Amino acid sequence: MVGAFHGHAHNRRCQLDWHPMYIPGIGHTEGEGCEHIFSSSNELARSTRHASPFHRRQTIEEHFSFWDADKYAALSTFIWNHYREALKAIQTLTAELATIKAELSLTDEDFHRFYNKEYDHLDGLKLPPVRDQLCIRYVEVLNELAERRTDWDAAREVGNNALTSIPTGSLDQINSALAQARIRVDTSYTKLQNAEVLVAHIEVQLAVDQWWEIGGPEYQRFKEEATLGKYRTALDELERLVVMRLFELSKLSLSGTGKVQATAADWKGSTTSFGCDP
Repeated sequence: MVGAFHGHAHNRRCQLDWHPMYIPGIGHTEGEGCEHIFSSSNELARSTRHASPFHRRQTIEEHFSFWDADKYAALSTFIWNHYREALKAIQTLTAELATIKAELSLTDEDFHRFYNKEYDHLDGLKLPPVRDQLCIRYVEVLNELAERRTDWDAAREVGNNALTSIPTGSLDQINSALAQARIRVDTSYTKLQNAEVLVAHIEVQLAVDQWWEIGGPEYQRFKEEATLGKYRTALDELERLVVMRLFELSKLSLSGTGKVQATAADWKGSTTSFGCDP
Protein backbone atom coordinates (compact mmCIF):
# COMPACT_ATOMS: atom_id res chain seq x y z
CA MET A 1 0.00 0.00 0.00
CA VAL A 2 1.13 3.53 -0.80
CA GLY A 3 0.12 6.30 1.60
CA ALA A 4 -2.90 8.34 0.57
CA PHE A 5 -0.87 11.54 0.20
CA HIS A 6 2.15 10.01 -1.52
CA GLY A 7 -0.14 7.90 -3.69
CA HIS A 8 -1.18 10.92 -5.75
CA ALA A 9 2.43 11.27 -6.92
CA HIS A 10 2.05 7.88 -8.63
CA ASN A 11 0.33 7.37 -11.94
CA ARG A 12 -3.33 6.42 -12.07
CA ARG A 13 -2.62 2.81 -13.03
CA CYS A 14 -0.44 2.37 -9.93
CA GLN A 15 -3.08 3.98 -7.72
CA LEU A 16 -5.68 1.41 -8.76
CA ASP A 17 -3.44 -1.29 -7.28
CA TRP A 18 -1.91 0.38 -4.23
CA HIS A 19 -3.88 3.49 -3.20
CA PRO A 20 -5.80 3.01 0.10
CA MET A 21 -9.01 4.14 -1.60
CA TYR A 22 -9.09 0.93 -3.62
CA ILE A 23 -7.92 -1.59 -1.00
CA PRO A 24 -10.77 -3.34 0.89
CA GLY A 25 -10.70 -2.93 4.67
CA ILE A 26 -8.57 0.23 4.74
CA GLY A 27 -11.49 2.57 5.43
CA HIS A 28 -10.40 6.15 6.10
CA THR A 29 -6.88 5.19 7.19
CA GLU A 30 -4.46 7.23 5.11
CA GLY A 31 -1.40 5.03 5.74
CA GLU A 32 0.86 7.94 6.63
CA GLY A 33 1.59 7.06 10.27
CA CYS A 34 5.31 7.68 9.88
CA GLU A 35 4.66 11.14 8.45
CA HIS A 36 2.74 12.11 11.60
CA ILE A 37 5.80 11.22 13.66
CA PHE A 38 8.22 12.95 11.31
CA SER A 39 6.15 16.14 11.25
CA SER A 40 6.76 16.47 14.99
CA SER A 41 10.33 15.18 15.19
CA ASN A 42 11.47 17.49 12.39
CA GLU A 43 11.22 20.36 14.86
CA LEU A 44 14.20 18.85 16.67
CA ALA A 45 16.51 19.81 13.83
CA ARG A 46 16.65 23.45 14.92
CA SER A 47 17.60 22.73 18.50
CA THR A 48 19.98 19.82 17.89
CA ARG A 49 21.77 21.06 14.81
CA HIS A 50 24.70 22.53 16.76
CA ALA A 51 24.40 20.29 19.82
CA SER A 52 27.00 17.75 20.86
CA PRO A 53 26.39 14.07 19.94
CA PHE A 54 25.41 13.30 23.54
CA HIS A 55 22.91 16.14 23.88
CA ARG A 56 21.52 15.41 20.41
CA ARG A 57 20.78 11.78 21.32
CA GLN A 58 19.43 12.86 24.69
CA THR A 59 17.03 15.37 23.12
CA ILE A 60 15.79 12.86 20.55
CA GLU A 61 15.26 10.19 23.21
CA GLU A 62 13.37 12.61 25.46
CA HIS A 63 11.23 13.73 22.56
CA PHE A 64 10.10 10.23 21.62
CA SER A 65 9.65 9.20 25.25
CA PHE A 66 7.27 12.11 25.72
CA TRP A 67 5.64 11.30 22.35
CA ASP A 68 4.92 7.74 23.48
CA ALA A 69 3.58 8.81 26.86
CA ASP A 70 1.44 11.58 25.38
CA LYS A 71 -0.10 9.32 22.72
CA TYR A 72 -0.71 6.53 25.20
CA ALA A 73 -2.49 8.90 27.57
CA ALA A 74 -4.73 10.10 24.73
CA LEU A 75 -5.29 6.64 23.26
CA SER A 76 -8.75 6.11 24.77
CA THR A 77 -9.99 9.48 23.55
CA PHE A 78 -8.42 8.83 20.14
CA ILE A 79 -10.20 5.48 19.71
CA TRP A 80 -13.52 6.84 20.98
CA ASN A 81 -13.46 9.86 18.68
CA HIS A 82 -12.59 7.78 15.65
CA TYR A 83 -15.28 5.25 16.53
CA ARG A 84 -17.91 7.99 16.62
CA GLU A 85 -16.61 9.43 13.35
CA ALA A 86 -16.78 5.97 11.74
CA LEU A 87 -20.40 5.48 12.85
CA LYS A 88 -21.36 8.91 11.56
CA ALA A 89 -19.55 8.32 8.24
CA ILE A 90 -21.28 4.96 7.77
CA GLN A 91 -24.67 6.48 8.39
CA THR A 92 -24.13 9.55 6.22
CA LEU A 93 -22.29 7.94 3.34
CA THR A 94 -24.66 4.98 3.16
CA ALA A 95 -27.61 7.36 2.71
CA GLU A 96 -25.75 9.44 0.11
CA LEU A 97 -24.67 6.35 -1.79
CA ALA A 98 -28.21 4.97 -1.81
CA THR A 99 -29.48 8.26 -3.26
CA ILE A 100 -26.83 8.31 -5.98
CA LYS A 101 -27.48 4.68 -6.90
CA ALA A 102 -31.20 5.35 -7.14
CA GLU A 103 -30.76 8.45 -9.32
CA LEU A 104 -28.29 6.79 -11.70
CA SER A 105 -29.84 3.31 -11.59
CA LEU A 106 -26.63 1.72 -10.35
CA THR A 107 -25.93 -1.43 -8.36
CA ASP A 108 -22.94 -2.51 -6.28
CA GLU A 109 -21.77 -4.68 -9.17
CA ASP A 110 -21.59 -1.59 -11.39
CA PHE A 111 -18.86 -0.04 -9.22
CA HIS A 112 -16.72 -3.16 -9.56
CA ARG A 113 -17.37 -3.12 -13.30
CA PHE A 114 -16.30 0.53 -13.54
CA TYR A 115 -13.11 -0.26 -11.63
CA ASN A 116 -12.26 -3.26 -13.80
CA LYS A 117 -13.02 -1.32 -16.98
CA GLU A 118 -10.71 1.54 -15.96
CA TYR A 119 -8.07 -0.96 -14.87
CA ASP A 120 -8.12 -2.77 -18.22
CA HIS A 121 -8.14 0.52 -20.15
CA LEU A 122 -5.10 1.92 -18.31
CA ASP A 123 -3.33 -1.41 -18.45
CA GLY A 124 -3.67 -1.35 -22.23
CA LEU A 125 -2.22 2.17 -22.40
CA LYS A 126 1.17 1.21 -21.02
CA LEU A 127 2.52 1.21 -24.58
CA PRO A 128 0.89 2.14 -27.88
CA PRO A 129 0.39 -0.60 -30.51
CA VAL A 130 3.60 -1.81 -32.12
CA ARG A 131 2.74 -0.30 -35.50
CA ASP A 132 1.99 3.08 -33.92
CA GLN A 133 5.34 2.95 -32.12
CA LEU A 134 7.07 2.26 -35.44
CA CYS A 135 5.16 5.08 -37.13
CA ILE A 136 6.16 7.53 -34.41
CA ARG A 137 9.76 6.36 -34.70
CA TYR A 138 9.52 6.71 -38.49
CA VAL A 139 8.50 10.35 -38.11
CA GLU A 140 11.44 10.94 -35.77
CA VAL A 141 13.97 9.41 -38.16
CA LEU A 142 12.50 11.36 -41.08
CA ASN A 143 13.15 14.54 -39.11
CA GLU A 144 16.64 13.31 -38.30
CA LEU A 145 17.27 12.53 -41.99
CA ALA A 146 16.18 16.04 -42.97
CA GLU A 147 18.62 17.48 -40.41
CA ARG A 148 21.44 15.25 -41.68
CA ARG A 149 20.83 16.42 -45.24
CA THR A 150 20.95 20.03 -44.12
CA ASP A 151 24.22 19.36 -42.28
CA TRP A 152 25.62 17.58 -45.36
CA ASP A 153 24.76 20.51 -47.63
CA ALA A 154 26.26 22.96 -45.14
CA ALA A 155 29.44 20.87 -44.83
CA ARG A 156 29.87 20.77 -48.62
CA GLU A 157 29.31 24.51 -48.82
CA VAL A 158 31.93 25.09 -46.15
CA GLY A 159 34.31 22.71 -47.93
CA ASN A 160 33.90 24.53 -51.26
CA ASN A 161 34.63 27.87 -49.59
CA ALA A 162 37.33 26.64 -47.22
CA LEU A 163 40.16 28.46 -48.99
CA THR A 164 38.45 31.77 -49.77
CA SER A 165 39.51 33.47 -46.53
CA ILE A 166 43.10 32.13 -46.41
CA PRO A 167 45.95 34.31 -47.64
CA THR A 168 47.77 33.07 -50.72
CA GLY A 169 50.94 31.12 -50.00
CA SER A 170 50.06 30.05 -46.43
CA LEU A 171 50.46 26.29 -46.87
CA ASP A 172 49.94 25.44 -43.20
CA GLN A 173 46.63 27.28 -43.04
CA ILE A 174 45.57 25.75 -46.37
CA ASN A 175 46.34 22.22 -45.17
CA SER A 176 44.56 22.84 -41.84
CA ALA A 177 41.46 24.30 -43.53
CA LEU A 178 41.29 21.44 -46.02
CA ALA A 179 41.69 18.85 -43.25
CA GLN A 180 38.91 20.42 -41.15
CA ALA A 181 36.61 20.66 -44.17
CA ARG A 182 37.29 17.03 -45.13
CA ILE A 183 36.60 15.79 -41.59
CA ARG A 184 33.34 17.73 -41.43
CA VAL A 185 32.23 16.48 -44.86
CA ASP A 186 33.11 12.86 -44.03
CA THR A 187 31.36 13.03 -40.65
CA SER A 188 28.22 14.62 -42.12
CA TYR A 189 28.10 12.07 -44.94
CA THR A 190 28.49 9.15 -42.50
CA LYS A 191 25.63 10.45 -40.36
CA LEU A 192 23.52 10.96 -43.48
CA GLN A 193 24.13 7.37 -44.58
CA ASN A 194 23.22 6.03 -41.12
CA ALA A 195 19.98 8.03 -41.15
CA GLU A 196 19.09 6.74 -44.61
CA VAL A 197 19.73 3.15 -43.53
CA LEU A 198 17.53 3.61 -40.45
CA VAL A 199 14.72 5.11 -42.54
CA ALA A 200 14.91 2.24 -45.01
CA HIS A 201 14.87 -0.32 -42.18
CA ILE A 202 11.70 1.13 -40.64
CA GLU A 203 10.05 1.42 -44.05
CA VAL A 204 10.61 -2.30 -44.56
CA GLN A 205 9.00 -3.06 -41.19
CA LEU A 206 6.03 -0.81 -41.97
CA ALA A 207 5.79 -2.00 -45.58
CA VAL A 208 5.78 1.62 -46.77
CA ASP A 209 5.48 1.82 -50.54
CA GLN A 210 6.06 5.55 -50.85
CA TRP A 211 8.26 7.73 -48.69
CA TRP A 212 6.20 9.85 -46.28
CA GLU A 213 6.53 13.52 -47.10
CA ILE A 214 7.29 15.85 -44.23
CA GLY A 215 4.04 17.73 -43.69
CA GLY A 216 1.90 15.02 -45.27
CA PRO A 217 -1.24 13.63 -43.57
CA GLU A 218 0.40 10.47 -42.16
CA TYR A 219 3.42 12.45 -41.02
CA GLN A 220 1.32 15.09 -39.28
CA ARG A 221 -0.87 12.51 -37.56
CA PHE A 222 1.97 10.63 -35.91
CA LYS A 223 3.95 13.78 -35.26
CA GLU A 224 1.01 14.98 -33.16
CA GLU A 225 0.93 11.59 -31.41
CA ALA A 226 4.63 11.87 -30.59
CA THR A 227 4.23 15.45 -29.34
CA LEU A 228 1.21 14.48 -27.23
CA GLY A 229 3.12 11.56 -25.73
CA LYS A 230 6.00 13.84 -24.73
CA TYR A 231 3.52 16.33 -23.29
CA ARG A 232 1.83 13.66 -21.17
CA THR A 233 5.17 12.40 -19.92
CA ALA A 234 6.24 15.92 -18.97
CA LEU A 235 2.88 16.57 -17.30
CA ASP A 236 3.16 13.39 -15.21
CA GLU A 237 6.68 14.36 -14.18
CA LEU A 238 5.53 17.88 -13.27
CA GLU A 239 2.68 16.52 -11.15
CA ARG A 240 5.08 14.16 -9.37
CA LEU A 241 7.57 16.95 -8.64
CA VAL A 242 4.86 19.33 -7.38
CA VAL A 243 3.46 16.73 -5.00
CA MET A 244 6.95 15.86 -3.77
CA ARG A 245 7.66 19.56 -3.20
CA LEU A 246 4.44 19.99 -1.22
CA PHE A 247 5.37 17.07 1.02
CA GLU A 248 8.84 18.45 1.57
CA LEU A 249 7.35 21.79 2.63
CA SER A 250 4.99 19.95 4.97
CA LYS A 251 7.88 18.06 6.54
CA LEU A 252 9.73 21.34 7.11
CA SER A 253 6.58 22.96 8.55
CA LEU A 254 6.72 25.53 5.72
CA SER A 255 3.50 24.69 3.90
CA GLY A 256 1.17 27.65 3.60
CA THR A 257 3.87 30.19 4.43
CA GLY A 258 4.33 31.54 0.90
CA LYS A 259 2.38 34.28 -0.76
CA VAL A 260 1.54 34.89 -4.40
CA GLN A 261 3.03 38.16 -5.61
CA ALA A 262 0.17 39.10 -7.90
CA THR A 263 -3.07 41.00 -7.64
CA ALA A 264 -6.34 40.46 -9.46
CA ALA A 265 -5.37 43.17 -11.93
CA ASP A 266 -2.25 41.23 -12.90
CA TRP A 267 -4.39 38.48 -14.41
CA LYS A 268 -5.44 40.90 -17.14
CA GLY A 269 -1.88 41.16 -18.47
CA SER A 270 -0.21 38.69 -20.77
CA THR A 271 3.09 38.56 -18.84
CA THR A 272 1.85 37.82 -15.33
CA SER A 273 4.55 36.33 -13.10
CA PHE A 274 4.29 34.75 -9.72
CA GLY A 275 6.75 34.17 -6.94
CA CYS A 276 6.84 32.76 -3.45
CA ASP A 277 8.50 34.22 -0.41
CA PRO A 278 9.96 31.64 1.93
